[in-house]
Amino acid sequence: MHALRLFGTEHVTSLLEGIRSSEMNAKSIAGQLGERRARLALSSNSAHPLADRWSVSDFVALTKPRVMMLAVFTALVGLSISPSRLDPLATFATVLAIAAGAGAAGVLNMWYDADIDAVMTRTAARPIPRGKVSRFEALVFGLVLSGFAVVILALETNLTAAALLACTILSYIVVYTAWLKRATRQNIVIGGAAGALPPVIGWAAGTGEVGLEPLTLFLIIFLWTPPHFWALALNRTDDYARAGVPMLPVVAGNAATTRQILIYSGLLALASELPWMLGFAGTVYGVTAAICGVLFLLLAGQLNRSPRVDRRAAHRLFVFSIVYLFVLFAALLIDHRGESFSSMRSSHDGRIAASVHAELLPGGARSACCAVNFSEV
Repeated sequence: MHALRLFGTEHVTSLLEGIRSSEMNAKSIAGQLGERRARLALSSNSAHPLADRWSVSDFVALTKPRVMMLAVFTALVGLSISPSRLDPLATFATVLAIAAGAGAAGVLNMWYDADIDAVMTRTAARPIPRGKVSRFEALVFGLVLSGFAVVILALETNLTAAALLACTILSYIVVYTAWLKRATRQNIVIGGAAGALPPVIGWAAGTGEVGLEPLTLFLIIFLWTPPHFWALALNRTDDYARAGVPMLPVVAGNAATTRQILIYSGLLALASELPWMLGFAGTVYGVTAAICGVLFLLLAGQLNRSPRVDRRAAHRLFVFSIVYLFVLFAALLIDHRGESFSSMRSSHDGRIAASVHAELLPGGARSACCAVNFSEV
């Protein structure tokens, strides 16, 4: 009887241990299944990474609206000073296409730089790092916007302008964003060529070719870009260093950066007088460019003389550089519009004088004069 009890106890104990082992195996299997499901969900999200919540404002933010406005404005100036005139519909389509192209470049830039944007304080609040828009959505949006911009410009104006716009987008994304930005301290110098092309595109949209005038405007923006961005970078050195971006202040130091800012500011002041010297801008522009150039040099000199980089001086130069470019191109636009109005008025006054003179002539001479006057009109 005692042996039977002992056998029964051992049997029950063995049975309980088997049940516990089965429970542990079941939990282990369930855990493995859970991990596999999680990996499967993660792989699915990476294959089709769509954000749960987004709004139109998030996609607008991806286009870098302030940068877009500057590109559109300089392109519009290039179009306005060209000798050709587009009809209102073509002008609207040109502005829309250039805005879309500039916006597409901004979207694709944020798509590629999402990793460093998440690290930098200045860019951490952008839509992709915050999870408002996925990288996949940004890529699709940027590509569609690029194609739309180039096709519209080609259909409404000419292939030269469309090709220049396509080259601008590719240069900004491939040459600057994907290559130079993370590879060399001269990233903003060489990559700045893409941001300097809008006035050339505007001119080409009106004329179908590239002339000396838009290339002069290209040179001004090209020389403006380094001091503008380096002034910003001086106050964001830690951000760029943490992200591994070799901006000039990070690699060469603040002293070398302020010296380069002063050099480029001097070159910019000289280049800004070229439109007046070459004769396609008048006195209003010449005086405005001279005053703004002196102010730019004074701010750059003040920054360079600081024993340690003055954050306020760097910020003042950065803010003034934005105002500088708007004022310079606005003066060129006003000056050119004023000259166009003067030439139109002179032509109109000349026709009136010729008509009055013809009325004072006797019969046959008056008829001949009127015939010539009619043929000129």
